[in-house]
Amino acid sequence: MAKRGKKYLEAVKLIDRDQAYQVEEALELVKKASVAKFDETVEVAVRLGVDPKKADQQIRGAVVLPNGTGKTQRVLVFAKGEKAKEAEAAGADYVGDEDYINKISQGWFEFDVIVATPDMMAQVGKLGRVLGPKGLMPNPKTGTVTFEVEKAVNDIKAGKVEYRVDKAGNIHVPIGKVSFDTAKLAENFETIIDTLVKAKPAAAKGTYLKNIAVSSTMGPGVKVSTASFGK
Repeated sequence: MAKRGKKYLEAVKLIDRDQAYQVEEALELVKKASVAKFDETVEVAVRLGVDPKKADQQIRGAVVLPNGTGKTQRVLVFAKGEKAKEAEAAGADYVGDEDYINKISQGWFEFDVIVATPDMMAQVGKLGRVLGPKGLMPNPKTGTVTFEVEKAVNDIKAGKVEYRVDKAGNIHVPIGKVSFDTAKLAENFETIIDTLVKAKPAAAKGTYLKNIAVSSTMGPGVKVSTASFGK
């Protein structure tokens, strides 16, 4: 087991690991327990009562956080003609087609999110082996394969985050920075949880929100009570 630093061990003392806190109290503890010298990202982790092996219980999507994430996303748009001009006007960082496909195939990854128009997906699909493992492949479910290029770029720049259940039934989503006001973090948190509750598959049985925790990049996790959310 990795050794923990003194600051981390001191931070852990602030938190009762057996207690599930109310949202704002948990977020306050995350802020107090932040030990890094940089502005850490605050993340929510949710354990869902689903079986990700079953197609009808796969949960994936995207949502725009009301207060953003505190990170400026670099957006690459694959589009041609008028849609390329639309992407540039919306503030996309990179816009192109074959030129960027070639750059990526040669190891270029100076971007965070890819948006592609549907007519470009046959070409973008050739990059599946390099984009897939990094979670960068555009997908209609997350709104990144669309002809509504302007909206897609604006949403991403405004704080759109993607969520996807992993093999163990967990979802991890950033909800802001430690420097955010607690109220803004709480609003982002509740937006994520509400979205996940609405995405509950009809086939999911038993308790849906099994566990919820929040943490900063380098800090300890803090359990959040699920009592106030739909289970």
